Amino acid sequence: MIKRYRILVVSTPIGTLGSGEGGGVELTLVSMVAGLLIRGHELTILAKKGSSLPVDCQAATLKTFDGENQCSWQHGTRTELIQIPDNGLLPKFWGWVLQEQEKFDLILNLSYDWLPFWITPYVSTPIFHLVSMGSVSESMDRVINNVACWDQRRLAFHTRTQACDFALLQAPIIVGSGFDIDTYHFSLSPENHFGWVGRITPEKGLEDAAIVASRLGVKLKVWGLKENTSYANKVENSVPPGIINWEGFLPGTKLQKVLSSCQCLLNTPKWNEAFGNVTVEAMACGVPVLAYNRGGPGELVKSGINGWLVPPDDIMALTEVAYRIKDINRLRTRQWAKDNFSRSAFALRLETWFTAGLK
Repeated sequence: MIKRYRILVVSTPIGTLGSGEGGGVELTLVSMVAGLLIRGHELTILAKKGSSLPVDCQAATLKTFDGENQCSWQHGTRTELIQIPDNGLLPKFWGWVLQEQEKFDLILNLSYDWLPFWITPYVSTPIFHLVSMGSVSESMDRVINNVACWDQRRLAFHTRTQACDFALLQAPIIVGSGFDIDTYHFSLSPENHFGWVGRITPEKGLEDAAIVASRLGVKLKVWGLKENTSYANKVENSVPPGIINWEGFLPGTKLQKVLSSCQCLLNTPKWNEAFGNVTVEAMACGVPVLAYNRGGPGELVKSGINGWLVPPDDIMALTEVAYRIKDINRLRTRQWAKDNFSRSAFALRLETWFTAGLK
């Protein structure tokens, strides 16, 4: 018999849900909430005021707060000091958690921030952490490693590559991610352009994708929030006019309808992506992915099956494999995504993690 849990989900304190400011955490939250609701669990979500949830998550309770965004650790240095803004969302979320914790069976933290990890041993209701990034800060490394030493069952990761960044004493719990594959539009007849999806910020490596598109003389459609405008302008000015087509940030349902038009998706991160949601999203549309063998995408892309992997930062190799995208069967690519990263399978992996950690 399935145990039904009352789950409190603490979302990212970096912007509102639905805005794109929270990056891949937003998509992860939607997938997990929808999947866990189907399995009969009761969910309450803490988020910034102005947040919204899609229809398939409406059965969850959404509790919102006013407050200042937390800065992302990935934008600081490895020796960055721990900072919490005055009137910050982060302490407001966790102040509410401490007051209301007895109403829940478990707390699921999705924010990559020092405070929730640090308080974990001192809170009576079990806190579980789905770690959303790899190693980006010495302070975060220490606090995550401390939780691992105290009770590693409270930590889960998206990929093994990500988990290897931390000093774990036991084999990591890997839950991957999940997607409603059937909602992604599929096309056997792509248009004459490549795609790139992500926040427009240096660690995502858009400049490499722009060079590849320029060398091949194809348009590069870019979907994502312009988090760093000066960087975006610099990338656009580095290639001939017309190569980059800015398509803006699109929420999941709208992005799903347009990705399938791409001949391929270029994935060019300059840092270790914990997972790489857009990699699987493209595959769900049947779009092959050409990616650097770095971070999570290195585990997701299977060369010759759903795309091609090349050595990190090797723009020439990335350009060369672009000539081979027609060798990839788009139906097979979509089926691979469905077989490995369905929303239902993700929810089951999460449920298994919770049950083991509560024993």
